[in-house]
Order: sequence, then C-alpha cells, then structure tokens
Amino acid sequence: MVPMPDPDALRLAIYRTFAATGRPPTVARMAELAGSDDAARDQLRALADARHVVLDEEGRLLMAHPFATIPLGFSVMGAQTLWWGGCAWDSFAIPHLVPHEPEVLVATRCPACGTPHSWVVGREAPPHGSEVAHFLVPAAHMWDDVVVTCGHQRIFCGHDCVGVWLEARGEREGSVIDLPTLWRLAQGWYAGRLDPGYRRREPDEAAAYFREAGLTGTFWGL
Repeated sequence: MVPMPDPDALRLAIYRTFAATGRPPTVARMAELAGSDDAARDQLRALADARHVVLDEEGRLLMAHPFATIPLGFSVMGAQTLWWGGCAWDSFAIPHLVPHEPEVLVATRCPACGTPHSWVVGREAPPHGSEVAHFLVPAAHMWDDVVVTCGHQRIFCGHDCVGVWLEARGEREGSVIDLPTLWRLAQGWYAGRLDPGYRRREPDEAAAYFREAGLTGTFWGL
C-alpha cells in the first residue's frame, strides 16, 4: 500500500518555511507533500477552514499567522531573514516563535501622520516607546475578514493620532494598548505553532490568555 500523506505535514511545512525564509513553500513543494496538486488545494482549504491559514479567492496563501505573503504595514527584519508581519500583534510575535532570531527590527509608519517608527523586539522584555497599538475589530469578529482585521491592527504615535485616524474614517475606537501590553499579547500566543499536532486555543482559553496579558473588556470577549 502507498502510505497516505501526513495531514499535518503541509501545515508544518508552511509554518516552518515561512519561519526560515520569510516565504511560503512553493506550489510544487506543497503538491509533493500533499500527494498531488488537487490534494494540496484540498488540504489548503481544510487548513483555512480550521483557521490555520488564510487564502485569497483563488486559493493562494495570504497568511499563516504570524507570517504574511502581502505587506500589511509592517516589515520584520532579523539577522538573516525579512518577513512581512501580518499586523502589530503578529510582528511582535515573530521573535517569540522563530528559534534562530531572538530579536528583530519591526518597522512601520503611523497610519495617521506617516511618522516612521521602529523597535528592536526581543524575547526578554518589551521595547521602549510611547507609541500605542490600535485594534479596530473586536476579538469575536477578527475572523470575519482576516485581511481587514490585520490591516487595522496598527501602531500610532499616540492617542492623538489614533483619534485623527478614526475621525477621518468615521470609525469608532476599538482597543488602544501600549507597547508592553502588545508585547505580552504577542509573547506566547503562537507557542507550539512550529511543532507537530499544534492545537488552536478554544474561546475560553483565548479569553484567559487575554486576561493574563492585561486585556479586559467586551472588545476582548471578557
């Protein structure tokens, strides 16, 4: 009998290749792991349904959190590797997940005024800075449209810039957090994602994690 492909092999290959290179596996490599092109497409859809990856309308990989194939406002530079960070949360998470890069340079611009910002983000302590992160979409709806959600998890110069940005777009304030809280949120969120058998948190587990990071209120489902 021909052995069946390991259903976790494609997920692991996606995450580990992103972690090592900043890019996803090639289409040919994914087909090889899955057993065929059709099997790879089916497995990718299954991974997307399980919220392990995000696909575009043509079934191509957009994100495997915390990694992205498209720019969403953040670059994350290690000693050897450059990643697109999927959002503020994901960008701060990368050094906690990638074993060969204990610290990274996260760079972005304030969405309100365009001021450039960068921080050296490592595993031991949060970076210094008076900037704030604004999350527009509440936790309960973050998967309604993941690209929109991630594209609106940005870092601003401060509360004044958040207010200017919200007023210009007619949006209501979501959750504004400081850099230490953002760092705590990112610190352990993706723990185990590069390992076999990774399991996503259930809603009650996610709520407990948010509380430990210092996040409260209905925005975070608490």
